[in-house]
Amino acid sequence: MDCLLQAQGLRRIYDHQERPGVDGISLTVARGEFLGIMGASGSGKTTLLQMLSTLDTPSAGQAFLDGIELSSLTPRQAADVRRERVGFIFQDYLLLDSLTVRENIAVPLVLLHRPAAMIEPAVRELALLFMIEDQLSKYPYELSGGQRQRVAAARALVKRPLLLFADEPTGALDSESAATLLSALAQANRQLSTTVLMVTHDPTAASFAGRILFLRDGKILCELRREGRERADFYEAILQETARQARGGAQA
Repeated sequence: MDCLLQAQGLRRIYDHQERPGVDGISLTVARGEFLGIMGASGSGKTTLLQMLSTLDTPSAGQAFLDGIELSSLTPRQAADVRRERVGFIFQDYLLLDSLTVRENIAVPLVLLHRPAAMIEPAVRELALLFMIEDQLSKYPYELSGGQRQRVAAARALVKRPLLLFADEPTGALDSESAATLLSALAQANRQLSTTVLMVTHDPTAASFAGRILFLRDGKILCELRREGRERADFYEAILQETARQARGGAQA
């Protein structure tokens, strides 16, 4: 599989910190991959995601998305990349309360000036995938937290982004709602060939990915690959690696 996203020696140093938030990370993400990034609070997960998605600028190093060098972009060019090429899911749903579910999902296509004739079929396709087709005429306040997050995911995917960034997407959800969301994300990854990069601290969420990078102190410690294992077996491997790292951190 060809490379969609590449980082070379990314560093991010903040004035108020003694050590870098991200310290020399290099990685590649293949087109169509579902990559998870794990680590304790303060390990650099979200900082890395922000640099890879143009929401932050590295202090050193480079990142390339589909051949575009991200750190050299002007703010306007970076905004264009985010609008046209990537999607985002955050822990907070960030839905527009004055719009229906249908209208919330359609927002990215409206902003891209897509023809009206293509918007409704695209919205319905994602609503079916995320099992919210019966909620399209409702408003966000009428939905459960899990339903709202599935609306946010459908909105992020409706424009068919090259890459979907998910930052702790299940952090505010109960276990059943989280599993429903992640199953749909995994299905979107397979059926739509959407590349997914998900930051999470939750081993259950991470077990839906095909590969996981573990971070500590702004550096990549190791990676795990699912490689044909059942998700339950991959989950056990994640738990073992997380425990091993916790023991190592306690000894350090």
